[in-house]
Amino acid sequence: MTEAPEVERRDLKTAILRGARGCCPNCGRGGIFAGFLQIASRCPACGEELHHHRADDAPAYLTILVVGHLTLPLVLGVEEVFAPALWIHLLLWGTLIPALCLALLRPIKGMIVGLQWASFMHGFGGGHAGADA
Repeated sequence: MTEAPEVERRDLKTAILRGARGCCPNCGRGGIFAGFLQIASRCPACGEELHHHRADDAPAYLTILVVGHLTLPLVLGVEEVFAPALWIHLLLWGTLIPALCLALLRPIKGMIVGLQWASFMHGFGGGHAGADA
């Protein structure tokens, strides 16, 4: 009976926090973004390949989930306490909600890339990228 080769361990918490900061989940020095949401093909500092990521719609979904849970109680509270006119609601929430979404979208995408890297998902473990599809 042959034993499987020892696989390196990757710290999940560190990788997710580095991704949230927009840093490489491997070294923490290089940036992972080549644009606002485009992931670089490799880390400029350590050369870790990052093109394997499959974040897809998860960052947008999680951003909407978080922003909705943060703002809905605020919207209801403001309506209950102050009962402002509709145009005030539109002005207030029409600027706050998109601003929160834009502020959280990039860190959440970085966290997902860090999670995938730490979990050896989608080719980050050195295997074939389509092996777990």
